[in-house]
Amino acid sequence: MTRADRLRPSDLAREHGLSAQAVRNYEDDGILPPAPRGDQGYRRYTPVHAQALRAFLALRPGFGHQGAAAILRAANAGDEEAVFRLLDQGHAEILRDRATLDEVTAALTELAPAGDEPVRGAPSVGALARRLGIHPATLRKWEKAGILHAERDPVTGYRRYPPAAVRDAHLARQLRRGGYPLRQIAGAIANVREAGGIGPLEEALSTWRSRLRRRGRAMLDGTAELAAYLRLRGL
Repeated sequence: MTRADRLRPSDLAREHGLSAQAVRNYEDDGILPPAPRGDQGYRRYTPVHAQALRAFLALRPGFGHQGAAAILRAANAGDEEAVFRLLDQGHAEILRDRATLDEVTAALTELAPAGDEPVRGAPSVGALARRLGIHPATLRKWEKAGILHAERDPVTGYRRYPPAAVRDAHLARQLRRGGYPLRQIAGAIANVREAGGIGPLEEALSTWRSRLRRRGRAMLDGTAELAAYLRLRGL
């Protein structure tokens, strides 16, 4: 190791605006490979450690802290298969998010504006459940969560779902497929009701799509830094 290759924790930290203790913590967590110690016990980092830190910090926006840490630990262990598996998992996750976003967007474009319709002509629990491909009990659960507002048939007393409720049910189905909890769905649909249309949700979907684009770019940038680190390690 040449003198120029001996780096202190502060040298690595300075590039990223971190503290020297944060760099030491990353080593203790296995994110950086173990550093040799000098005669007085001080850590001696190298350009390899510096690139490991760059890779971790670049991967983190796309794969999350835990995901990026797992990738670096696998790389430090020389487990190339585990590295690629973790990368694949991250890409599969964002692909699922994109598919869900596309489904929700398609559902919005297919929904007609909610209009007036006689209560007796509105679909029943069973009819709406069949239309959505779900169990009638699911609609009742959504109603309890405040997602749907059913009306009662003045003659039979049975539940009927007017056009606004049908629209809300379609949105709820797509959002549930995207993994959204009922509480968040109820809040999103309440915004749609208050605005008298789907505008607020369209804005939320646009924000979601932008977030996915940023995450995809971050994954690309992070993978490039990881590739440089793997080359330094001879992997």
